Amino acid sequence: MSKLGTWFYKNVGARIDPFLMRATRGRLDSGFGLMPVLLMTARGRKSGAERKTQLLYFTDDGDPILMASSFGRAKHPAWYLNVKAADHVRLEARGRSGLYRGVETEGEERDRLYGLAQEIYWGYGIYQERAGGRRIPVLRMKRL
Repeated sequence: MSKLGTWFYKNVGARIDPFLMRATRGRLDSGFGLMPVLLMTARGRKSGAERKTQLLYFTDDGDPILMASSFGRAKHPAWYLNVKAADHVRLEARGRSGLYRGVETEGEERDRLYGLAQEIYWGYGIYQERAGGRRIPVLRMKRL
C-alpha cells in the first residue's frame, strides 16, 4: 500500500513471482505466502504475447475473485484489459491450474465482493480513493 510497497511489488515481485511460484508450486511468492496469490497467464490484447501476472485473490462459491485495483492508479491495469479481450486465461495457485473466463461483476454482487476483498486486504479502500473517479473492477473467474 505504501509507495515503497507498490514499487517493490511492481518492479521486483512482478519479475520474481512467476519463477518463485512455479518452483514452489504456488506455495511461496514475494509476499512470503502471507496473502493468497495466483499466477495468471493471458495473451496480450495488442501484442499476442503471453503475459504472466501475479495477483492477490480470494474465492467466492469456489470461483477466484480478482480486483483490478492497479495499486490505485487512474488507469485500469493491462492484465484486466487482456482478460476482457481474451476468451480464456490460465490461473495457477497452490499447485493447481486451469483455464478460466473473466466475468466482470456489477451492482450488488460487485459491492458485496468488494466488501469481502476489503476484509482480506484493507488497502483496497485506499486504492479506491487513490484511483480518483475510476471504479475498481471486480472479476469473477469462471472455470472452463
